[in-house]
Amino acid sequence: MRCPTCENDFDPATSEAMPFCSERCRLIDLGRWLDESHSLPAVPDPEADERPDPPWLNGEET
Repeated sequence: MRCPTCENDFDPATSEAMPFCSERCRLIDLGRWLDESHSLPAVPDPEADERPDPPWLNGEET
């Protein structure tokens, strides 16, 4: 199996940090998510512009 962080081959049966080869690579990957180097693509909602803003957003009382 190949580690997604360092791309080294490793035996998954011996790794305690699956799917990474080591705790170090697992933490590097976590850091990339936390500093937003990694992210999931956002899909725009086609209906978002059609919905009216909620009253509280315009300063109106409900």
